[in-house]
Amino acid sequence: MTAVTVLGLGAWGTTMAQVLCDGGNDVLVWGRNQLAVDEVNGSHSNAQYLPGISLPHSLRATSDIKEATSHSATYVLAVPAQVLRSNLENWKALIAPDSILVSTVKGIEVSTHFRMSEVVHDVLEADESKIAIITGPNLAMELALRQPAGAVVAASSEALAHTLQKLFTTPYYRVYASTDILGCEMAGAVKSVIALGVGMAAGMDLGENTQSMLITRGLNEVARLAAAHGADPLSIAGLAGMGDLVASCSSPLSRNRSFGEALARGGSMEYARAHVGSTVEGVASASAVVELAHRVGVEVPVIEAVADVVSGLITPNEALVRLMGISTRSEDFIK
Repeated sequence: MTAVTVLGLGAWGTTMAQVLCDGGNDVLVWGRNQLAVDEVNGSHSNAQYLPGISLPHSLRATSDIKEATSHSATYVLAVPAQVLRSNLENWKALIAPDSILVSTVKGIEVSTHFRMSEVVHDVLEADESKIAIITGPNLAMELALRQPAGAVVAASSEALAHTLQKLFTTPYYRVYASTDILGCEMAGAVKSVIALGVGMAAGMDLGENTQSMLITRGLNEVARLAAAHGADPLSIAGLAGMGDLVASCSSPLSRNRSFGEALARGGSMEYARAHVGSTVEGVASASAVVELAHRVGVEVPVIEAVADVVSGLITPNEALVRLMGISTRSEDFIK
């Protein structure tokens, strides 16, 4: 039994805590909301985020960050991307330098254009050999229901990747190991933007042809962007890339797809925000992803169109018209 601390008591943090408990680990999850903490400890549920889910009786929760950080030397980070830095700054003095830090957070930091593992390294000054990520097509509610799913743990060393692979694996959660942190992490961040675009198409009552075009051309953009930064393009063909993209673009449980659909149907960001209450990372990350692409000279017309829509520069319909007028030669894969 390995002691693990999960930092974040939202839908994803709670789900990760359940997975780790089911893997036979000693898990303590931290959250700010005392009512949610009491609910986990008392009725073994987190109804606000995972209604109808019975959590393991062995799972314990706390709102005391000192208690959480002293529980283990393995931290699973599960807070929204745009507040990860501020949280880490608050926790820095409590996290030992030799701790293992596993990011489950998908996104690009708007202010720095850093990936989440880069934020962890920057704030905590942690050795990169101690930083890892877990990513894949993992919709929280389906995983909380213990439906079969797969994921990728990526770390700079095979040894750490395989250690964490064992930590997270359960009979319903199949975990693969990788050393391509950059590719796996970038895929997880960029897919959120593509899912917004697919949601917009669905909100415009456009069918599978349109949505499949956006998914596949979006995947091409993710692969070229990752390769231009030095990642292995094959990572984009696996669970971290294609797998996560399909789940995020196709499921009504996907917050990014749901937001895009609401945006197209309601005609405004205000309407979409009112109808999709939880964090939508693709909205925050879209402009940062475009900037990352511009830095390395990669054309990403689907991502740019989505970024312009959420910035209020064009409408979803204008975005589609623009995409249909782009030369097909501009999207050839060039590593």
